[in-house]
Amino acid sequence: MLPYCRTWSGQPKSQFENNSCLKRAIQSISISFSPHIWLINGGIQMSESKRVMSEKPLNAETPKRYLTSWITANKVFFDRNQGEIPDKEIDLSEWRLSIGGNVQTPLIYDYETLLRMPKAIVANTLECSGNSRSLLAQKASGNPWTVGGVGNAVWGGVWLKDLLEKTEIKADTHHVAFEGFDKPLGKAQIKFVRSIPMAKALSTTLLAYEMNGEPLPLRHGFPLRALALGWTGANCVKWLSTITLMREPYQGFFMDNVYRIFAKGQDPKTGVPVTEISLKSIITQPEGDAVFPVGDITILGAAYAGESTVAKVDISTDNGATWQTATFLGPDEPFAWRQWQYVFSVSQPGSYTVLSRATDTNGKEQPMQATWNTHGYGNNGVTEHGISFQVR
Repeated sequence: MLPYCRTWSGQPKSQFENNSCLKRAIQSISISFSPHIWLINGGIQMSESKRVMSEKPLNAETPKRYLTSWITANKVFFDRNQGEIPDKEIDLSEWRLSIGGNVQTPLIYDYETLLRMPKAIVANTLECSGNSRSLLAQKASGNPWTVGGVGNAVWGGVWLKDLLEKTEIKADTHHVAFEGFDKPLGKAQIKFVRSIPMAKALSTTLLAYEMNGEPLPLRHGFPLRALALGWTGANCVKWLSTITLMREPYQGFFMDNVYRIFAKGQDPKTGVPVTEISLKSIITQPEGDAVFPVGDITILGAAYAGESTVAKVDISTDNGATWQTATFLGPDEPFAWRQWQYVFSVSQPGSYTVLSRATDTNGKEQPMQATWNTHGYGNNGVTEHGISFQVR
């Protein structure tokens, strides 16, 4: 079992102590990996490590079996891209991070300067906005994610707040935009630029250069990634090169046309922006359609709540008529998922369905069914994430 850790103070610190407990958690990773990939039906590819939905841009999800540990290893962490992963060697002596816009003092940082700044080490669960899209009863537009567009990692970096405050932010600044140096795909050549509110930028947003104790992998944003803790991956721009402070939210395709929740026929620009990760519980073991003998069946899963904290996970084996509380396993860290376990004792053969439901510390419950939207964002329905199996 991974070591238990909890060091978060509730607010970012300019001097964040190295978290030895999280380091031990990183060292506990032991996972086999094979890069071999082969083609199967429907244009979806599978490997021993990931389910690849598209290669250009690379979009691939983590199989359930790798979601049963508290830390998701870098090699199996899900991939979500809108553009092409940089294919040229990155010269860190030439790379720069520019911070400008609505500020008194624009600044430029090199990599070594960031490394010398006070370092923060935080655990954070990252989820694709469209994770679980394919589980919706009504089809939604986008990659057919099941539950593998999520993972938990320990990230190292510097607080964005510490950099922004040095720029002498103008009083009418309310948003911060991020842009990477990845290459756009398609004829339109639209850059992936996203902005977040200033309040989020000045509180719990990390500029990450480490992932699970290693330099940030290229496919996950090396050398620097914006990480808005508890928010979806769309708000966590990779290959970061430019930060722009703005009076209003950034206007562009990836802010106005997608990553908004809207109904069919509704103007996307009037939709609600996708920000915080939805309260959710997933079942990671067993796989659906498994067959078991009569006896005890161990159900494993993970629950997460964005910027909130998971208080409990309840399990139903009778389609929601009654609920029993699962047992938490492993570390308890803000912004990170909770692993859980439930032992289901079965005395009779038959078909069984198991549902899991998370509740956060504010008393909010995961909904029984997701609310459909055009792009299938934020699917956190209890029913959609149930699993069925046979006992013989």
